[in-house]
Amino acid sequence: MSEHKVLALFISTLLLSSASLLQAQHLTGKVVDKANPSQPLVGANVIWLQTDKGTATDASGKFTLSLSDAAKPVVLVTYVGYTPDTISVAGRSDITVALEAAKGMTEVVIEGEKERHSALTPTQTQFITTSDLEKSACCNLAESFETNAAVEVSTTDAVSGAKQIQMLGLDGSYTLLTTDNIPALRGLATPYRLNYLSGTFIESIDIIKGMGSVLNGYESISGQVNVTLRDPEKAQRLYMNLYGNSLGRYDANLNLAGSLNKKWSTILMLHTDQLQHRSDRNHDGFMDLATGSQYNVYNKWKYVSGDWVAEFGLTALQEQKVGGQLDFDENTPKEEQPHYGIKSDVDRLAGHTKTSYTFAGKPYQSIGLITSATHHKFTSQYGLRDYDGEQNSANARLIFQSIIGDTRHTYKTGLSYTFEDYSENLNDSLFNRREIVPGVFGEYIYSNTHNLTVVAGARLDFHNLYGTQFTPRLNVKYDISPRSILRFATGTGFRVSNIIAENTATLVSSRRFVVEEDLEAEKAWNIGGSFTHYFEVAGRPGTFVTDFYHTSFINQVVADMYTMPGSVLFYNLGGRSYANSFQAELQYEVLRGLTAKAAYKYYDVKTSYKDKLWQKPMIPEHRFFVNIGFATPFEKWRADLTTQFFGLMPLATMQEDHNQPLEHKANSDRFATVNTQVTRAFKRWEVYLGAENLLNYRQPNPIYGANEPFNAGFDASMVWGPVTGRVLYAGLRFKLD
Repeated sequence: MSEHKVLALFISTLLLSSASLLQAQHLTGKVVDKANPSQPLVGANVIWLQTDKGTATDASGKFTLSLSDAAKPVVLVTYVGYTPDTISVAGRSDITVALEAAKGMTEVVIEGEKERHSALTPTQTQFITTSDLEKSACCNLAESFETNAAVEVSTTDAVSGAKQIQMLGLDGSYTLLTTDNIPALRGLATPYRLNYLSGTFIESIDIIKGMGSVLNGYESISGQVNVTLRDPEKAQRLYMNLYGNSLGRYDANLNLAGSLNKKWSTILMLHTDQLQHRSDRNHDGFMDLATGSQYNVYNKWKYVSGDWVAEFGLTALQEQKVGGQLDFDENTPKEEQPHYGIKSDVDRLAGHTKTSYTFAGKPYQSIGLITSATHHKFTSQYGLRDYDGEQNSANARLIFQSIIGDTRHTYKTGLSYTFEDYSENLNDSLFNRREIVPGVFGEYIYSNTHNLTVVAGARLDFHNLYGTQFTPRLNVKYDISPRSILRFATGTGFRVSNIIAENTATLVSSRRFVVEEDLEAEKAWNIGGSFTHYFEVAGRPGTFVTDFYHTSFINQVVADMYTMPGSVLFYNLGGRSYANSFQAELQYEVLRGLTAKAAYKYYDVKTSYKDKLWQKPMIPEHRFFVNIGFATPFEKWRADLTTQFFGLMPLATMQEDHNQPLEHKANSDRFATVNTQVTRAFKRWEVYLGAENLLNYRQPNPIYGANEPFNAGFDASMVWGPVTGRVLYAGLRFKLD
């Protein structure tokens, strides 16, 4: 054999060996339609199970994954309009995945039990799973964010115990709160809405920063919190949770789920919480927490038949609360009452329907109708002030989705209709309005199946009180590499404020409500972005996320407690109002079963109060967050420790001289809180013990003028820290699959 032939044979053998070695280091494959195997699925997501490492299929439906990225030899394949599938690839280098068309519109399955930042969504989205919710007491939605750094929950005043969320440095009223992507718990429900949703009703929570989809309405300005309620088809047959704490509060929850036949399934969820013991551990003469009771029932039905999917849900709630001085008698008329107190009675009824049809042979094309209705009525008393209200709401959305050419180009379009009827009475002053808002919307999604996703949407709403409103939004996701992701978001949102319901904390004071002019709708621009990087150190996974968002108000209803300390003035924004939010977060698995998460947040939130641009009260400029979680194999033991540090917050106290410069105004103290919980799991039982505010820190003097609550100077609204001190709790869960 000649020398040239030997060299050619050697090179050929080397190339074949290299190709074989290269193939052995990668998994290749193709994703097709099961009913039509010749049809490739373009843009299907293929990821290694229990990781965030994956790719999307190309124009031929093909993909390549690195075997070194696998946590286990199993891939998860998802595609819009198809049922997700998991495939074992042990010992295989090339596969073909045939996905089956879903029976109606389905939701993407989120694999894994740990809270994580999504690598797939175009918006910056953080998931809180059932496992995360069980790391804390989580008796209601207010307690569901304790181990999360993206959303803050604060107490509005030192008497009622009402709580609110904050995102991007803005009040919760600027965050769209939805259940199963249906706007919920809004309007007059705002003061106590976080207490109206039991933690045991919740399957998961999606936290979206910045501009979300136009499909869910026009109100989102700082972001969206979507609560996914338990699904009748997937829920455990029986779930029970019992809880009690050192303040005398008791909660009981029971979920029952089952399938009636192949088409129908249902879930019934029951919740009650009771607090009848009056405590005053800081000896200021006021109850540390408002007493009362709540009864909450939720029933959901699901129907699946061929290409049709339907869902029906109904919830009913009844709640009473009593707070104030220890000797307050809620049965004595306020004219004869020598003690200060608050009380409220709430009746709430809400329902929704979802119906969708997927076109035969076109799993990417569907049409759906979503409707909801709410009746919310309450009577309340704050000292000598009566505040009563009623809200009747209805909403409907018709959504059509399909593709343009292939699944790299998809779109959604539809019609919406919103009806709101508000009736409020504050000391015989009426605040009534009726909103009728038909609208049209559209959203275009482009994905190059490799590293770029663009979501561009817009709404046009015709408001009977505030005219035509145009709401554009844009989200862009760019994968610098499989481990590094950039996101950008911008757009507008508008909303109509409910000045009393959103400022009930000021009712727990001697401040006068003064509305200086006709109030316009609020509107703002939000622009920002994030950087996410997934990494490994010493073979352990970690995630680093940093983001910055700027919100600028075109108009805002200003609640001014600076200009006249004895009053709260309401007027339209006459200058600037903005919020800058920066966050950096690091998550890392230190050891197997031991995870750590740390975050730093900076807020610059300022509003023009008359002619002065001042920092908004009750917003800390700096905040630190640390969470450490530990779990033994099979999670027989779980433990979590969360520490939060809060920087200075400006206060709008009634004692200050409004002519003082900003730097001389009152501020809160710096303080830290620590929460912890330990859980022991058995086959079907779980027992948990925990402590909130473990260090027993309390805000000094949370109520100004507590000795003379009916006189000028009384103010319980400047609450910036814990009021109750340390709270110990215990509970048990029982689960039957």
